[in-house]
Amino acid sequence: MSPLFLSQSFRALWQPRRGLAIAEASVIGVVAALSAVFFKFGTGWLGTWRVHTSYLFPAWLVLPLIGLTFGFLAGLLVERLAPEASGGGIPQVKASLANVPVTLSWRVAAVKLISAIITLGSGLTLGRQGPTVHVGAALAAGMSRWVPTSPDHRRQMIAAGAGAGLSAAFNAPIAGMIFVVEELLQDLSGLTLGTAIIASFIGGVVSRLLGGGSLLLNLELTRSSSSFSILEIPFYLILGVLAGLLAALFNRGLIASQRIYRNLHISLPLRVALAGFISGVVIALLPVSFRDNSGLREFVITGEVHASVAFVAFVAQFILTLVAFGSGAPGGLFAPSLILGSCLGYIIGVFQLYTLGEGNPTTYALAGMGAFFSAVSKVPFTAIVIVFEMTTDFNLVLPLMIGSVTSYLVAEKIVPGSLYDKLLQLSGITIQKQAPIEGVLTKLTAKDVMQRRVETLEAEMSLDEAVEAFSRSHHRGFPIVEEGKLVGIVTQSDLLKIRERNLCKDASLKEIMTSNPLTVTPIHNLSDVLYLLDRYQISRLPVVEGRRLIGIITRADIIRAEAEHINCENRQQGPRPEPSYVVYQTRSPSIGRGRLLVPIANPETAATLLEMAAAIARDRHYEIECIQVMPISRHSSPTETPVRTTKSRRLLRLAEALGKKWKIPVHTQIRVTHDVAQAILETIKERHIDLILMGWKGNTSTPGRIFGNVVDTIIRQATCDVMLVKLGPIDGLTDLTETSSDISVAKSAVTPQFNRWLVPMAGGPNAWAALKLLPALVTLGNDPKVRLTRVFKPSEIEPDMTILEEAIRQLIRRRKLGSTVFASPVKSDSVSEGLINLVKKEHYDVVVLGASREGMLQQAITGNIPEAIASGVDSTVILVRGAIGS
Repeated sequence: MSPLFLSQSFRALWQPRRGLAIAEASVIGVVAALSAVFFKFGTGWLGTWRVHTSYLFPAWLVLPLIGLTFGFLAGLLVERLAPEASGGGIPQVKASLANVPVTLSWRVAAVKLISAIITLGSGLTLGRQGPTVHVGAALAAGMSRWVPTSPDHRRQMIAAGAGAGLSAAFNAPIAGMIFVVEELLQDLSGLTLGTAIIASFIGGVVSRLLGGGSLLLNLELTRSSSSFSILEIPFYLILGVLAGLLAALFNRGLIASQRIYRNLHISLPLRVALAGFISGVVIALLPVSFRDNSGLREFVITGEVHASVAFVAFVAQFILTLVAFGSGAPGGLFAPSLILGSCLGYIIGVFQLYTLGEGNPTTYALAGMGAFFSAVSKVPFTAIVIVFEMTTDFNLVLPLMIGSVTSYLVAEKIVPGSLYDKLLQLSGITIQKQAPIEGVLTKLTAKDVMQRRVETLEAEMSLDEAVEAFSRSHHRGFPIVEEGKLVGIVTQSDLLKIRERNLCKDASLKEIMTSNPLTVTPIHNLSDVLYLLDRYQISRLPVVEGRRLIGIITRADIIRAEAEHINCENRQQGPRPEPSYVVYQTRSPSIGRGRLLVPIANPETAATLLEMAAAIARDRHYEIECIQVMPISRHSSPTETPVRTTKSRRLLRLAEALGKKWKIPVHTQIRVTHDVAQAILETIKERHIDLILMGWKGNTSTPGRIFGNVVDTIIRQATCDVMLVKLGPIDGLTDLTETSSDISVAKSAVTPQFNRWLVPMAGGPNAWAALKLLPALVTLGNDPKVRLTRVFKPSEIEPDMTILEEAIRQLIRRRKLGSTVFASPVKSDSVSEGLINLVKKEHYDVVVLGASREGMLQQAITGNIPEAIASGVDSTVILVRGAIGS
């Protein structure tokens, strides 16, 4: 037998025929329906027993006791046997279909089925439809392991099982199929659609036959036919708007409820038992009709109840569902959503009846079911079809469409995104849809791909200086800023205006720039950006927040984003390390041209670092962002770990006091994180930082690292300018005194000497970046003297002084430097040894260096010269690394 034949045979097994998929879907439909019927009868029997017991014994005693006991038992089953069976179940199914490693198996199905029966029998106001979907998907996953199928085929079978479960739960086969397509897989391929239809149809038929009903499509939910007239359209619109608003509040409440329970730090059995006890107490205080959750919806729809009863039912169901769902109890949200919708719709129907004198509140109750369900689950088509299939009343179609679509649009506007995605995010799982290549343009925004570091020119710059800036740069254009705000843009073609208008070279850049340039905001998607680039035939667009320039985006940036998507650089989604969490922050007016980030941790150096930051901020008209990072164990969640911030706030108040002294806006924050470097990088991105100023102790014991884990990561990955400071000897100790709300630096000066400055120049981009900071930094000294130097080999007879002369010209011409500046070369065989000896011999107070971003292999061969100098001298050393890509 040839290897080719073996390969083809294996491939035929790996990609099963359509007939096998249809047969498997049929079996899944039967099995899912059987589990749904068992679920229905189990919850019905246990619920009946609970209600009957509440009549025989005092309800205030029986109902809380049953809720407490059964809730604890259900939680214990889930915790001990299958933790994946907690919650509603649909988020787990959705995660599994997105290739997240979430367990779906026979064991999960069995535990979910039994625990959900016990949960609903305990009186918790949850539904059986969500768990039925979970059970159907888990059964399908277990069955699919019997057949050698591909991962994609297995996903389709899991989706078919979920659709069959929903179909059997609601006796609505069309709704089960639509739910698979609309929410779970979002796939309309032939095999997916075919298997979902077959499984949902068989599940619905078997459920109807075994569930005691016939194949007739009317469930006798209503005793009178519905009615609809043109005059009622405004009332259905009102119903849709109210359903959307209340559903958005409901969804936010569900997320908040889960967070509250997590903050209690108790086990799942205790959480579910607590929810059962609370529910029992509340239900015991309500009318008798509220004890049967499964019959409450039909009671509101079919009974001639007063609007006040429907209002009480709505409020009670709303609160009790939040209490029950947040605990992690195995129960769904479909049934509570329908009950809430029916109550809301009935209230609007009664209001309409009193207003117009004619109408049917039952029709509004049914339309309200679809509207509220649509807004909660964000599945308008499924909501319409479910209610229609339950009633088979064509008069309901238009009211259902008006209410469901309106509520969906309102809820999506207030709380965008799927509730199930948000529930997964609470567990550390983020699902990103596998969009087609062209979908990248609508999926990503300008903020995602823009260049955050932008080289700009000042509006008051002379034309001669602008021409020089173009000659030194590869850029074909520059944004023009004035007091940090974007006021124009200048391109190479604009330079031709100098001759055309016969302008003198001392004229300002305002004479030739294009005022009010075309811009985009950070939330513009790439398709909008690309349209503007093509429409106006330009190559780049400034990205602004208000009028503040925060980045620039080019055609090349968009092409790179598409290339990364094609090359599958976005890895498979799954549980990720949690981001840092802000536990404290203060904000000042955002009036600066940029932001300078200062991470502070050491009280002995904080004052000096903040003085440096203030000097730079005054010179560049920057705001200062101070951050304290509090690392915690990776076994704890940053959002749930209690921390004490008293000491950290003292240092941050020092920064605020310094800001008041120099009239500089100072923002502060404290972050809890697993990774200090990652927290700083997140801050740089979120706050649009232009420069980060960090302290360094002067050595590291971490193998394979130059400056240490945190500093190395920042130097390599931060997109902004980086300034690393190793302070020289400090004569005194930091003396901080607390006065009212401020902390001031007192009495003894602790700042090192900043009078004699040494600036080595090798011509690299980081050295020029360091030179730009020098005019601000020298203001820290008294009568400072600056020496520019360059190391030459002893064999060179006449050293080339071009770079040093150009550096002096820039310092003197472009900045009013209040200090003595001169250039003098140094001869040595080793750059680092030559500079170290010069510092020790001449007693320089400060050495300003361009940092390095060499690879680890290159460092092993040549060594890291800036690190060697910083470690080899006792003076203050400032290392500067320019922004990546600038």
